[in-house]
Amino acid sequence: MMYQVVNPATGKVENEYPTATDAEVSDVLGRAERGYTSWRRTPMEERAGILRRVSQLYRDRSAELAAIITREMGKVTKAARGELQFVSAIYKYYADNGAALLEDQPLASNLPGTAWVRKSPIGALLGIMPWNYPYYQVARFAAPNLMIGNTIVLKHAPQCPESALAMEQLFRDAGLPEDAYINIFASNEQVAGMIADPRIAGVSVTGSERAGSAVAAVAGQNLKKVVLELGGSDPFIVLDGADLPKVARTAAAARMENGGQACNASKRMIVADGIYDDFLREFTAAMSSYVTGDPTDPATSYGPLSSEQAARNLMAQIDDAVSKGATVHLGGHRIDGPGAFVEATVLSGVTPEMRAYREELFGPAAVVYRVAGADEAVELANSSAFGLGGAVFCSDEKLAVEVADRLDVGMAWVNTAELGGPELPFGGTKRSGVGRELGPLGIDEFVNKKLIHTPPAAQ
Repeated sequence: MMYQVVNPATGKVENEYPTATDAEVSDVLGRAERGYTSWRRTPMEERAGILRRVSQLYRDRSAELAAIITREMGKVTKAARGELQFVSAIYKYYADNGAALLEDQPLASNLPGTAWVRKSPIGALLGIMPWNYPYYQVARFAAPNLMIGNTIVLKHAPQCPESALAMEQLFRDAGLPEDAYINIFASNEQVAGMIADPRIAGVSVTGSERAGSAVAAVAGQNLKKVVLELGGSDPFIVLDGADLPKVARTAAAARMENGGQACNASKRMIVADGIYDDFLREFTAAMSSYVTGDPTDPATSYGPLSSEQAARNLMAQIDDAVSKGATVHLGGHRIDGPGAFVEATVLSGVTPEMRAYREELFGPAAVVYRVAGADEAVELANSSAFGLGGAVFCSDEKLAVEVADRLDVGMAWVNTAELGGPELPFGGTKRSGVGRELGPLGIDEFVNKKLIHTPPAAQ
């Protein structure tokens, strides 16, 4: 495995970094374990102060940090800076609210005396992070766990070495002890050994089903807690024609977030029969307004896919659908020239034998389905192996909420595209993973919830 920056807009290798040696990996694990013994005893207000400085540094350095990920994975400049604003908010949220979220929880009990649950850290954690949101994904994992008192070893995606190093430096500059957060350029084989190593207490993964399954298998064999945030094929259900042009534009924006490379982007547009044709026309027009090109150009709507392989994978899914009878209403092709550019694409007529029906489309491609009504919409939405999020649009809000409640997902949104905030839990069900990040649930994953009971006071 080579850690290198390959600019997806040009296809050129801009920098390379060596993979860690086995001795370096062992040294990092030892440092993280030793660092835990002191970091866990650091007063909570001091930990909060460091996270506040981290939050401010993300704001102060947003221009330079954004430029790094534009080169690494092709995110347009505006979106890259937006990611950094969200990252800053996540660290501030846990700095401001972490102490309250970790307070002792009194328990009512029939036993005489007093009982409560105390939340405490569990040790050094391994984070395995993806390329699509290089700073945000790390923040979701690192912010709550550093606030708890756990230490972190971070293995980033091979195409994100410079953002990985920039984050490690930012933590240092904020005053975080060097052994509380350590970046490591490890291979897949080394990662398996790290998960099995007794110095690692738990593992958090954001990535593909394949990566999540591989990590969970090793973690299970070694009795390690895992949080898995994996893929998604989120439904966007439209049940009536209220303000259809606006809903169609919302659907296009939800699909094209991060160039379509978001696990919780709306990928399947499920539309009631009576408004299907009108929606398809409006949605296709909205999708056609998204222009790709140089990600540093303010006029560019979305950049290249993250890599040449990512572009090939998406095109293979599109070509498979078309070869089996799907209709292309927009796009469907690579863009000539250097770089991993793919046209914004709209498909219909996708059927179960096509890859696009059962697989996640990770890029600027959407599938539109026609259904008879709410029941068929729910059935189709839940037919996916994924269960991350979903959105329901209907002028009858009561019906929309009922439909949202029937979706087999971890997050459901009514009459709005899927959004997010530091205070809102993020995660899914089925093959979209296990566990939650962000909000009050995100700080509860890697803690020891210890029952403490004391006898009644002497009379």
